Amino acid sequence: MAERVRTDFLHAWSGYQQYAWGHDELKPLTQSYRDWYSTPTRENPARVGDPGGTSLLMTPVDALDTMLLMGLKDEAKQDRELIDKQLSFDKDIYVKNFEITIRLLGGLLSSYQLSGDKRLLALADDLGTRLLPAFNSPTGMPYVFVNLKTGSVRGVESNPAEIGSLIIEFGTLSKLTGKPVYYDKAKRALVEVYNRRSPIGLVGSSITVETGKWIDTTSHISGGIDSYYEYLLKCSILFGDKDCERMWQTSIAALNKYVADDTAGGLWYAQVDMNTGKKISTHYGALDAFFPAVLALSGDLDRARRLQESSYKMWTTFGVEPEEFDYTTMKITYQGYELRPEIIESTYYLYYFSGEPRYLDMGKTFADSLEKYCRTDSGFAALINVGTKEKRDAMESFFLAETLKYLYLLYAPRSTLDLHKTVFNTEAHPIERTW
Repeated sequence: MAERVRTDFLHAWSGYQQYAWGHDELKPLTQSYRDWYSTPTRENPARVGDPGGTSLLMTPVDALDTMLLMGLKDEAKQDRELIDKQLSFDKDIYVKNFEITIRLLGGLLSSYQLSGDKRLLALADDLGTRLLPAFNSPTGMPYVFVNLKTGSVRGVESNPAEIGSLIIEFGTLSKLTGKPVYYDKAKRALVEVYNRRSPIGLVGSSITVETGKWIDTTSHISGGIDSYYEYLLKCSILFGDKDCERMWQTSIAALNKYVADDTAGGLWYAQVDMNTGKKISTHYGALDAFFPAVLALSGDLDRARRLQESSYKMWTTFGVEPEEFDYTTMKITYQGYELRPEIIESTYYLYYFSGEPRYLDMGKTFADSLEKYCRTDSGFAALINVGTKEKRDAMESFFLAETLKYLYLLYAPRSTLDLHKTVFNTEAHPIERTW
């Protein structure tokens, strides 16, 4: 199985090499490419998603540590040469601080640790310096966008995940470079979100970074909040940070009291009002499926197992998981599948900590589905509709960074990575406490 996943990775990477080399992402159906950002204009200062714009080598940087873990030496060498030759952050573009941090900063730091190549750490340090102005808000919570050349910022409406999921990357950069500013800025942002939790201990879905006022008071574990909880736990493990440990303990207690929904059909996590705990909806989806991994890492294997069974039911009911569905009616509320990794991530963690072969069987189900429904002649494609299995012309970098990495690690020798010493950032970039 590990070899089979490796072959799938090579298929996706060769498609990128052939049709998108030097660009951010492969478009596998039209055999073309997409760049995340174009040069900004006065009318549109943060244009996103233009083809043929400014490339930050999203896929090459995101995928590099997967190659290193898989032992793909030739591919990693070519990838490194491309990064050396082309990657520069001295660009007059507004980038999304959160996405660039988890994909590029995390990828550079992890690949540096795996390879020892100091040029990767230098690139990470340069990028970190250019992202720091994002934190210059009155609250210390970062603006959404920052210009890599000028340091200008924009975007005041953010969320706990984008504000609070920076400490693994900036903290690691701080430890490896000896510059406290990185740790301090990211830690303050995380604490500022926590300090605005409700009297019952929950956070909302969106917040204004300049005033710290909540815009949307819906609380859940899904996109927009998800990795905020993940990083509280992982910060305490990676850095031995007692504040993060305390914040995790109070947060998980509130989640399990108010958001967890123990139904006849299994354990789920719902959406509730952050102030009252009143249930708002019973939607659950592909992004929520990360939570069994976090529960397993925290030592709560019983709850992790039960939630994983729910996630697996979501996948097997439709042949591929939908982005979102209602677990009380089993009806899809968002039809797409974005090649997401979270359910596979949780499968890997549960197998690592329990050793139960059930999770190896789950992984085979995912691999079979990916190959049957998402494989194309030049890579793998997201799905527009999990019912019809109609493909979408997109293969995001996280498919190589996360989805195939976790699937590979599920079957690779246990010694490949030690989860007692290594923490994954939310883009599956492994960081080891080497300091």
